Amino acid sequence: MQPLKMKTYKAKKGRLVQGILLVLLVLPLAYGFLGTKPMKEKLRRVIPLAAPALFIIWPYVATRYQIRGHSFYYKSGYIKGEIDIGSIRTIHKGKTRWVGVKPALATGGLIVEYNRYDDVYIAPEDSESLIADLLAINPNIQVIPRGRDT
Repeated sequence: MQPLKMKTYKAKKGRLVQGILLVLLVLPLAYGFLGTKPMKEKLRRVIPLAAPALFIIWPYVATRYQIRGHSFYYKSGYIKGEIDIGSIRTIHKGKTRWVGVKPALATGGLIVEYNRYDDVYIAPEDSESLIADLLAINPNIQVIPRGRDT
């Protein structure tokens, strides 16, 4: 059980999130800036309409996963948490979760089961590297490949 000093893993960014972000940015800008109204009036219309995009930009830019010592940290916007790597029981590869704790921006990620009933869905760019590092710390983690369930 050799702990890592600190290693950060980038989040995979899926096309669905990119598409939603694009729509949330382009539509208000197009609506607000088209027309003959003065610029002050255009800005007054655009700012409230573009505000929801900030709630997607923040996680899009700031989603990451880290291993520090014997802990696994995840952060995606306002969602953040810490998991003791020794408590991780199972990792399901290539899965997608649509509900629950989901600090991820893409499909086809990992479902990490820890403690007795807890789990979290994450989607790192390099799942294999993350799994290898977790297994180096806790070799008792059961990794279930895509398409195979217990």
